[in-house]
Amino acid sequence: MIDEIDARILTILQENARTSNAEIARRVGMTASAVFGRIRRLEQDGVIRGYAALVDPAAVALPVLAYVLVRLSAHRRAREVGGALCTVPAVQEVAHLTGEDCFLAKVRCRDTAQLEEVVMGINDIEAVCGTRTIIAFRALREGGALPVACAAPGAD
Repeated sequence: MIDEIDARILTILQENARTSNAEIARRVGMTASAVFGRIRRLEQDGVIRGYAALVDPAAVALPVLAYVLVRLSAHRRAREVGGALCTVPAVQEVAHLTGEDCFLAKVRCRDTAQLEEVVMGINDIEAVCGTRTIIAFRALREGGALPVACAAPGAD
């Protein structure tokens, strides 16, 4: 479980993972060494899973954003299908759902021809009995930070 200071540190790191320990310490009212220790513990405990660069999809020629809903013929194959979806290079995120559709895959492609190939490949996965694809005009907010302050004790 995280406390209020951990939540503040995590919020700062989600805003900019390159923020120095000294700057974080200044903002949370601690020493840099204490902040370093907390960050190290959060990493070891798996709260911080890693650090990544956020890349503009248009800058790397991946302007097409689509969401593919995947329906299965055999729900007992969900783990296998979920694993297969996670290996598709154009798939950015996969969520296992309740209801008629079993998975939601977020897909980034260079054009609709590539999207067609990706969707056809998803339909070729054994136990997939259908897909529905939604193409987004644009993403208004992506890769948002988790609201970790809500998880700290006393948060309402």
